[in-house]
Amino acid sequence: PKDPSDSHSADSIRIKKELANAFVKRQKRSSLYFEYYKSPMEQMHERCENYPPCDYLSDQIGFSMAYNRYFG
Repeated sequence: PKDPSDSHSADSIRIKKELANAFVKRQKRSSLYFEYYKSPMEQMHERCENYPPCDYLSDQIGFSMAYNRYFG
């Protein structure tokens, strides 16, 4: 049986960068930009959805008319 004190520490375990990259794939930075960016239309929809009278009215007469009535 092996002695537990002979185990390697995490610092002593090393692999080549190319081998590590084969297992770990990073997202491209350009795709991260689109995850955080919201189009102006999406921002308008969220603004209307978060205001109950606008949200209710948008179901009745349509989003653009409801948005213009409350925020336009």
